[in-house]
Amino acid sequence: MPHVAPYKKQVVEDLASRFAQARVVGIANIHGIPAPQFQAIRKRLSDRASITVAKNNLLRLALEQASAKKPDLAKLGEAIEGQTAVVTAEINPFKLFKELEATKTKAPARGGEIAPEDLWVRAGETPFKPGPVVGELQKAGIPAAIERGKVVIRQDKLMVKAGDRIPREVAQQLARLEIFPLIVGLDLRGAYENGIVFRREALAIDDTVVRGQIARAARAALALALEIAYPAKDTIGPLLSKAHAEALRLAIASEFPTKESIKFLLMKAHAQMLALAARAPGAADDELRAMVGG
Repeated sequence: MPHVAPYKKQVVEDLASRFAQARVVGIANIHGIPAPQFQAIRKRLSDRASITVAKNNLLRLALEQASAKKPDLAKLGEAIEGQTAVVTAEINPFKLFKELEATKTKAPARGGEIAPEDLWVRAGETPFKPGPVVGELQKAGIPAAIERGKVVIRQDKLMVKAGDRIPREVAQQLARLEIFPLIVGLDLRGAYENGIVFRREALAIDDTVVRGQIARAARAALALALEIAYPAKDTIGPLLSKAHAEALRLAIASEFPTKESIKFLLMKAHAQMLALAARAPGAADDELRAMVGG
C-alpha cells in the first residue's frame, strides 16, 4: 500500500478485516444528517449493524484489500460518493435496506438544497397572529393576508419546482409553516453479500408487490399444470380427483357397473322405469301406479 501514512494504513487494515468477516458490507450516503441524529441512528442499529465513517479513498483501499477474501467486493467502491459511511451487518441486504430506510425522517430545508419534489404552500388559515409575519411570508412569495383577524394563505402557490434549488428565504418560511421537504437518514447505495453487489434499485424492491407477483405466477402455473394434466406434488391430488370424477361420469354414461357407479345406475334405471310407467299406466300394477302418482 504505497504512499499511505502509517495511521491511515492501520485504518485501512482494520476496515478490510471487518469487511472480510462481515456477512454484508454496505455503502450509505450520510449527507445532511445532523450529528445528534446520526448518533441516534447508530445507537438504534447497534445490535444489527455497525456504522463507520472514513475517508472515501481509505474505504476504497479497504474494499480492494478485502477483495482478496471476498471476490468482487471492490466493485462496491463504485457506490462511494460524497459523504459516505460503511455499514457492516449480519442481516441480508434487503433487510438492511429496510432498517436504514426506517431511519429516515422529514427535515426542514435551510436553503440551497435541491427540492426532491414540487413544493407547494396550500391555501387556508395559519396559526399565526397578525403582525410582521405577513410581510415576511409575502417577501418569500407566499400570498399571505389578514382576514377576520387571522393570517391566511389566499391560494395554493408552487414555491419551488422539483429539481430546483430552494432559496434561503423560501426555506425559512416553509419551516415556519411546518413544511419539511427534505428526507434525512442513511441512504443505502449498495450492499455486498456472497460475491454479489446489490444496487439501490434492486434493494428498493417492494416485497409486497413481489409476493403478489409470485402468488399470481403460482396460481397460473397450477392452472396450466392441471389443464395439461402434469403430475407434481401440488397437482396430483386435484388431478386424481378430476380423473375419478371423469371415470365415474363415463361409467354412468356407458352403464358400466362398478362399486361406485352402481348406485347411480340403479337411480337412473328407477327414474327410467317411472317415466315408462307414467306413459303406460295400464301396464303398471298398483304399487307402481302409486309410485308414479307420488
